[in-house]
Amino acid sequence: MIPIQNVYYMLSYAFQTLNELGFKSVATEQFHNVTELCAAILIKGVSSQLKRGLIREYIGRTEALSSLRGRIEMSESIQTGSVFKKQLVCSFDDFSVNSYMNRILKTTMSLLLHSDISKTRKKELRKILVFFVDVEPLEIHLIDWKLQYARNNQSYRMLISICYLVIKGLLQTNSDGTTRLMDFLDEQRMCRLYEKFILEYYRKEFPQLSVSSSQIPWALDDETSAMLPIMQSDVMLTYGDKILILDAKYYSHATQTHYDARTLHSNNLYQIFAYVKNKHSELVGTSRVVSGMLLYAQTDDEAPLDQTYRMSGTKYALRRSI
Repeated sequence: MIPIQNVYYMLSYAFQTLNELGFKSVATEQFHNVTELCAAILIKGVSSQLKRGLIREYIGRTEALSSLRGRIEMSESIQTGSVFKKQLVCSFDDFSVNSYMNRILKTTMSLLLHSDISKTRKKELRKILVFFVDVEPLEIHLIDWKLQYARNNQSYRMLISICYLVIKGLLQTNSDGTTRLMDFLDEQRMCRLYEKFILEYYRKEFPQLSVSSSQIPWALDDETSAMLPIMQSDVMLTYGDKILILDAKYYSHATQTHYDARTLHSNNLYQIFAYVKNKHSELVGTSRVVSGMLLYAQTDDEAPLDQTYRMSGTKYALRRSI
């Protein structure tokens, strides 16, 4: 399996907020699963946000009131019989902590209370949830993750990302439509995090490189491209006339056994081969040199990968990161 501490390092590069002083203690803790790690980060992050104050939004409400507020809804007041109780139905905007982002935070922390984390961590979550008494939880499967960030809510970006990782990883729908909790974060979500980590790592640690996640055009003989999938590289590094295309792979096992021989997953090699060859075709006639690398996450139970191949005049490498 992938060491839990390595997941923290991935998160710290993907979300630079984790390099702040308030999260230093998290880096030194030992965690028995990724869910525990995410819970610790949320506890630290939300506690810090509480000191700054939870964000508030103007939220539209319609209620029967004894005193006038906002706009009177006369027809609704008559239909509901509020006028006979000496009340009027009013529509007004309430400046409330019941914002959508706060509702995501409360929903995630409530979910973590039923997950495989320590009693101490659950106790800390319950203390924080006291401050969310006026915040309504959301239906987990209906959460809209397409949120807009501005100057006043930038501090929520990392917190919401952790919530997304937790909710998508901890929930699984059974065949009968019910939902059950899983005690791990699924490989697909962690793969996306690993890709972002590699990208942000090279951006921060190697400023002399041009680092991007660029699309690669197909080397077409005509203009027909209907139904062809987009070739989106995980990481593309450029230095002078050299280009290295990295394909980040997050697997519990990077190799497979076939007739007692360990081999790569063929799809991985086909993918990087296609990326490099199509990029090479795009740059024909220039002095630029394109290479490819499959970069696997290091696991506890597999030896490091250190292989280099030359195929069709191009260099391909297999390596492990953290």
